[in-house]
Amino acid sequence: MEVNDAYKVYEEIVKDNIEYEHLIKTENLDRDRIDKILDLILETACSPRKKIRVAGDDYPAELVKNKFMKLDSEHIRFAFDCMSENTIEIRNIKQHLKAALFNAPSIIDSYYTALVNYDMYRAAHSAGKNLI
Repeated sequence: MEVNDAYKVYEEIVKDNIEYEHLIKTENLDRDRIDKILDLILETACSPRKKIRVAGDDYPAELVKNKFMKLDSEHIRFAFDCMSENTIEIRNIKQHLKAALFNAPSIIDSYYTALVNYDMYRAAHSAGKNLI
């Protein structure tokens, strides 16, 4: 019974952190996928293991759990973006998604900055070609 109660507490915290109610109402996000991400976060946060494997490396469980408990709605959107832009075959979608979520807080700013820079570069070069 205590394990179930702890899971429900974690679920409420994560739902609040990721703004679950807002995410499921967002038209361009699939509720089923959001629920699967929520399940993965909770599964990881509630894991009894001492080490958790992410992207082929074993990390202390507390490090992974702390990162997952700090995820917010922007990190979830980032994970969706990573999945939708992927062009290679993914053999283990769960591990791929876990890696995207684990790395999201560390790389989200750089990722979106690179996208903006790329768009600006393309726009500048496209505008230059139209002038010739």
